[in-house]
Amino acid sequence: MAQHDYNIANASFPSVRSDINDVLSAINTSNSGTSRPSSAVAGTIWLDTSGGATAHLLKFYDGGADITLATINTTANTVDFSDSAINIVTDTTPQLGGMLDVNGQAIGDGSLELLKFVETASAVNELTITNNSTGNNPILSATGGDTNIGLNLVPKGTGVLQGNGSALKIAGKETIWVPAVAMYPTTTNGCADLSQTELTAGQPELKSLDFDKDSDESCQFSIAFPKSWNEGTITFQAFFTANTTNTGTASFKLNGVAIADNGAIDVGFGSAVGHTAKAHSGTANDLNITDESSAITIAGSPSAGEQVFFSIFRDVSADSLTADAKLLGIKIFFTTDAPNDA
Repeated sequence: MAQHDYNIANASFPSVRSDINDVLSAINTSNSGTSRPSSAVAGTIWLDTSGGATAHLLKFYDGGADITLATINTTANTVDFSDSAINIVTDTTPQLGGMLDVNGQAIGDGSLELLKFVETASAVNELTITNNSTGNNPILSATGGDTNIGLNLVPKGTGVLQGNGSALKIAGKETIWVPAVAMYPTTTNGCADLSQTELTAGQPELKSLDFDKDSDESCQFSIAFPKSWNEGTITFQAFFTANTTNTGTASFKLNGVAIADNGAIDVGFGSAVGHTAKAHSGTANDLNITDESSAITIAGSPSAGEQVFFSIFRDVSADSLTADAKLLGIKIFFTTDAPNDA
């Protein structure tokens, strides 16, 4: 019988049909029938056709008894190797419809659905692992020695990738919180110095930098981003309040520049970018959180390990709040492209 290698990536399962014909043609017609040939000796392979085209039995005579090697269905084009528990099924559609079985149960069969390879126009060679028991996540695991290594798979598009029962951190969008206490007014056109305001004794107090309503005042701070940062653009949200019932809007803009080791610090910032002006709630000292700004390009061609200086200022030409905007802090959004800082 001709030997064939089945390449899942190339979806060649339909070639099994020719293997079935090879199996049949490899048996001498005198060794086919509804009973073992009378001339059979130990080592004879013969085809028992008593079950009809859907259940030909390929048998091996060991001199004392017949051992069934496989069941051949020439109608469905299947070969079931019972002893080795390997079943390859083909159909006339050129796709990965072939399936392996476990103890007689096809992997991918509707009643088990453990492992299935699917080739469609939109998902080529997609690995699908299905769990029919609601509430239980299927586990793909490997065991070696006394260590059990498991990968916990969750429903597509809805869960969190886990390892050893805990969520795995994945590179992507992250945030850094920068409070007002980490900022300082600029020497020129700076905002007011950091102040602390008690609203009610024993309740949260405010640490804020207050920005005037009549001119663009600014402050600065700096960050050494994680090594896993992709050195790309960032965005931000401003957190502020106002001691007024006015419902006018406040607008802040942010820009930055990255400085490398041995690099000059006395350089210009990049272009400033702001968020949509945010209206105060109308209640004194309510918290206001702006929407996320547009992308900000940091000047200085940032790379890993550098210090990034930022300047943030109130853009009074773009807002209408008739009181000081009390900045409490900002949240910076950045993107990582590595799982850690190693």
